[in-house]
Amino acid sequence: MANKTSQHILSTSANLLGFCLIIITSLHLTNFAENSLVDEFTSLVALLLTISSIFSFISIKTENSKKEWLFENIADYLFLISLVGLFSITIFVTLSFWNK
Repeated sequence: MANKTSQHILSTSANLLGFCLIIITSLHLTNFAENSLVDEFTSLVALLLTISSIFSFISIKTENSKKEWLFENIADYLFLISLVGLFSITIFVTLSFWNK
């Protein structure tokens, strides 16, 4: 069974992980992190993206088709949860700047 999405998840989650780290860094540089929970939620999303990348990589490298399918599904669900988290963070940041 060939991997359908693992290569895409690996590259996209690595890119989004960099995006999360930029968000965390910019929040700390502007001292906005002290007044909100955005950096904590972004750190959680970054952790989920890292775990998703690891499972995706293992899925690509494994020879066992059952484990490949399992690891790919785990990576897929973690990636989806991360996307929902990033969407929520984006909405929260947009609304908090909109209200100022």
